[in-house]
Amino acid sequence: MLRRTYAWVMKLSGSPHAALALAAVAFAESSFFPVPPDAMLVPMVLARPERGWTYAGVCTAGSVIGGCFGYAIGYFLGPLGHWLLAVMGHPDGEAAFRVWFAQWGVWVILIKGLLPIPYKLVTIASGLAHFNLAIFIAASLATRGARFFLAAAILKRFGPTLLPVIERRLAWVAAITAALLVGAVVAVRFLH
Repeated sequence: MLRRTYAWVMKLSGSPHAALALAAVAFAESSFFPVPPDAMLVPMVLARPERGWTYAGVCTAGSVIGGCFGYAIGYFLGPLGHWLLAVMGHPDGEAAFRVWFAQWGVWVILIKGLLPIPYKLVTIASGLAHFNLAIFIAASLATRGARFFLAAAILKRFGPTLLPVIERRLAWVAAITAALLVGAVVAVRFLH
């Protein structure tokens, strides 16, 4: 199944619908969907490195617009926002965000937007806490843009040499990536 999914994403990257699909995943991940856009961005940039900056820009725009949607869920649909946070395992997400914000300010959005944790937690909690929308958007642009453009830069630079290795050892690469993501999430939870 992993090989088929990878082949599908690599084929999609050459289609006219590639950027739209990436934008949709980035939008959804920032508000309600569990799969990060990196899962599409990485193979798409590997397949078409010349489009890396475009893909990073599309991913950033989709993520920030999706973040505004997540913010709106928290701001205008509080009960739904609380329910989504509870479903994601963070029933006290709003209270935790308020504490983090009181301690760290806008750095909460900047740091959490770079980490491989669900960004939707920050977007919904920001809306629930009625965080300043303009600052939220600016911080989201900075942090999500940094994350996706850095990934694209690394992939454009080292991707051509990594692609054959990744394709030969796809299962191992996926397992190591998943282990690193799980480890990062556990570390973040443990530290908080």
